[in-house]
Amino acid sequence: MGIFSFFSKEKKEKLDQGLEKTKTSLFEKISKAMVGKSAVDDNFLDELEEILVTSDVGIETTLKIIERLQKRVSIDKYIGISELNILLRSEIIKLLEENTSSIPASFDDIGGKKPYVVMVVGVNGVGKTTTIGKMANQYKKAGKIVVLGAADTFRAAAVEQLKIWGSRNDVPVISHGMNTDPASVAYDTIKQAIELNADVVIIDTAGRLHNKIGLMNELTKIKRVMEKIIPDAPHEILLVLDASTGQNAFEQAKHFTAATDVNALALTKLDGTAKGGVVIGVADQFKIPVKYIGVGEGIDDLQLFDKTEFVDSLFKK
Repeated sequence: MGIFSFFSKEKKEKLDQGLEKTKTSLFEKISKAMVGKSAVDDNFLDELEEILVTSDVGIETTLKIIERLQKRVSIDKYIGISELNILLRSEIIKLLEENTSSIPASFDDIGGKKPYVVMVVGVNGVGKTTTIGKMANQYKKAGKIVVLGAADTFRAAAVEQLKIWGSRNDVPVISHGMNTDPASVAYDTIKQAIELNADVVIIDTAGRLHNKIGLMNELTKIKRVMEKIIPDAPHEILLVLDASTGQNAFEQAKHFTAATDVNALALTKLDGTAKGGVVIGVADQFKIPVKYIGVGEGIDDLQLFDKTEFVDSLFKK
C-alpha cells in the first residue's frame, strides 16, 4: 500500500510541475483582472473570456464556460475570486466528463483484445515516436508483451528512432526500412505479434504526406490491411498533439480526425508551455477523450490522463 501511495504522490508532484507554467500564467491574468473588484460581474466575465481564449482553451469551449458561469452569477449575486476558482474548476471537469470512451484507460487493461492494436498518428515533431517508446515502457511494466511497427517510412530518422526505443525497452521492432510500403510494415507487425503471442501492438505512422488526400489514403490503407488479420483493428487510433503549439494543435486535430477515426488523444510537452488550456479545448471541441499527457522528458513522464487530477492541479494554489 505504501509503495502505491508513494508513486501516486510522485505522479501528482510531476503533474503539478508540468502544469506550473500554465497555472502561473492563468492565475496571474485572473488575479490582475480582479484587482479593484469585489465580485464577479459581466465586465469581469468579458475579461475572463479573453483570458481563457489567450490561454488556448479555444473560442467555442471558452464561450461554453462563460455561459455557464453567467448563469451561476445571475443566481448567486455575490461571487468573489475564491468562489470563481471553485466554479471554474467545476465547469471544466463537467466539460471533460462529457467525453466518454470505450477504450481501455490503463496499461493493465487491454479491453479483452489480444493483441490490442494501437495506430499512432500525428505530424512530425510533436513527440509521436517518443510517445510510442514511453507507452511501450509502461505496457511492459504492466507485464504486457509489446511489439512495435515502424510504419513511418517517409522520415529518415523515424525508423531508427523507433529501433532505439525498442532496444531501450527490450521490445521487438518490425521494420522494412525507409521508403517502403507502410501498410506492408503494419501487416507484418501484426502477423509477428500474433506469432509471439503479444498483448499489445503499437504502429507508428508517417506524420507528413504531400497533401490531405494522401494522408487519408495512406492511413485508410494501413487500417484496411490490419483488418485483414484482425477484423476490428486498430482498436485505438491515438492522435499525438504538441500542447506547446496552442491553436495549431486544433488545426492538426481537424485534419487527422477527418482522415481517420481518431478515438484517443495524447498531449505532449505540457511541462514546457503556458498553453496547457489546449487540453481542455481540444477534448471538448472534438469530443475525443484525452488518454495521455506528457509532463516531462523522462521515460516515465507520460501519464494516463485523469480529469480530476488535471483540473485540481491546474487550480491548486
